[in-house]
Order: sequence, then C-alpha cells, then structure tokens
Amino acid sequence: MVDAVSSPLSSWESFYVIVGSSGAALTGLQFVVITLIADLPRRSSSNAISAYGTPTVVHFTVALAIAAVISAPWPRVWPVGALLALIGAGGVGYVAIVFRRARAQSEYTPVFEDWLWHNILPFIAYAGVAVAGALLTLHPVGMLFIVGAMTLLMLFIGIHNAWDTVMFLATDTIPKARAAEEKSNTGSQST
Repeated sequence: MVDAVSSPLSSWESFYVIVGSSGAALTGLQFVVITLIADLPRRSSSNAISAYGTPTVVHFTVALAIAAVISAPWPRVWPVGALLALIGAGGVGYVAIVFRRARAQSEYTPVFEDWLWHNILPFIAYAGVAVAGALLTLHPVGMLFIVGAMTLLMLFIGIHNAWDTVMFLATDTIPKARAAEEKSNTGSQST
C-alpha cells in the first residue's frame, strides 16, 4: 500500500491548487459573460452555443475535476488512474459530440483554427488524460506529468475559445444584429 503522504500525487498539490482554482474562476467568469451578453441583440442559436460556448465551460470544469481527483488524499494510486481514465474517455466522447454539433450548426462556418482549438486539441487533451490514467500505476511520475500537461492544455483551450467567442460576438454577431434592428426600426417608422 502506498502511503498518502509519500504518494507521487502529493508532489502535485500546489500545481492542482493553482489549476483547479483557475478552472473554477474561469468557469464563473464564463457565467458572468453569458449573463452580460444575454440581453444584447444577436443571431446565435442554441446550436452554435452548444458547439462553441458550452464546451469551453466543460473544459474548465474538467480541469477543476481533475484537480479535485488528484488533490484528494488517496491511500493508493490505482483509483486515481481509473478515475482519470474514465474522465479522459468521457472527454473523448464529448469531443465527438462537439464535432457533430459544430458540423450541424449553420450560424458560423468554422475555419482550421476553429477545428484545431475546438476539436483537435481537446481530443488530444482528453485522450492524453485517458491514456495517462490507464498507465498511472505502471509509470506514476511520467503519467502525472502528462496529466498535468493535458489539464493545463484544457485551461489554455478554454481561455482561447472563450476569448475567440467574445471577439466573434463583439465584432461580428452583435454589430450585425444591431444594424438589422436599426434597419427594422427605421423601416417600421417610415410606414
């Protein structure tokens, strides 16, 4: 039995306090942004939000969940590996759903950068967590570095995608919706 104090997980405590706190704070910030833009005129539907907005919150909360799993005082390493493998496998499945949603939505035509940040990099991050979780008991030190890197990648993906979404709303969707609203108001006043 591996003592919780001498476990390779204990060396990661500070890292996951930072990553978990960041994931939680960024998730909260996403809710604030959505609340602030909820009343602005826009043309986005739930399809686009499901493809581009919701996954950002998922990436932040999965980073928080991984931080919580690794920070718990486990008496053995194998349950951590099993949970990480499940989280990673679930994430891979979720990325497949996001890919399907991105292809089905019609409000926005994705470019390569969108596929990279919304599908390819998240797939790599979740697959990395799944593989590292599955191999954690065999190579704990190396696999913990992979999990750490993939969790950090999830935060970077979330930050990039949140910024990308806000910039799209600010420079494309909201100005077009306001222009259409002004045109509609002008047309109804002249009749």
